[in-house]
Amino acid sequence: MRLQPLLLTVDRISAAVGKLFAWLIVVLTGAICYEVFARYLFRAPTTWAFDVSYMLYGTLFMCAGAYTLSRNGHVRADFMYRLLPPRRQAALDLALYILFFFPAMLALVWFGWQFFEISFHQNERSAFSPEGPLIWPFKFVIPAVGVLMLLQGAAETARCVICLRQGHWPPKLSDVEEMEVLTIKRAAMLRAEGDAHP
Repeated sequence: MRLQPLLLTVDRISAAVGKLFAWLIVVLTGAICYEVFARYLFRAPTTWAFDVSYMLYGTLFMCAGAYTLSRNGHVRADFMYRLLPPRRQAALDLALYILFFFPAMLALVWFGWQFFEISFHQNERSAFSPEGPLIWPFKFVIPAVGVLMLLQGAAETARCVICLRQGHWPPKLSDVEEMEVLTIKRAAMLRAEGDAHP
């Protein structure tokens, strides 16, 4: 499968971006803790905490999107999806990517770029605090994340096509598994051991 290395490379890019920006949670936690201590212990609230918190949280939330997509981590009503054979899962996923995902991500890139461009040309600053930090760098995250999501979505679409042809899902990078999946695997392994030793 010649496409497999390329698909795994896209997964690695999404994982690298997601894991890099995940460190913003440490910065965000530090900023909020500092604000709480400054406000309640020293009676000297900061003027920047609100801006920092929503900018960092928004960036963190958006930059995790492609990584989450690469790990099938987005919320979906999958109680029936799990019961479908792989080819039907792939057909359903492919239809949803074409009908909803790609139009939404293209709109995110298109309108996100315009949103960023207007902000950049105005040198937009926040109106929520006296310092008024620059906002346009954070608005650039919107189209950038749209491009990352399109890249990962293209990889997922290719996986759907491969599954439709071969009848099984191609391998993906995995670095974490849900407890539910681990429990099911362990139960299957124990059942197989019990069947092997009557």
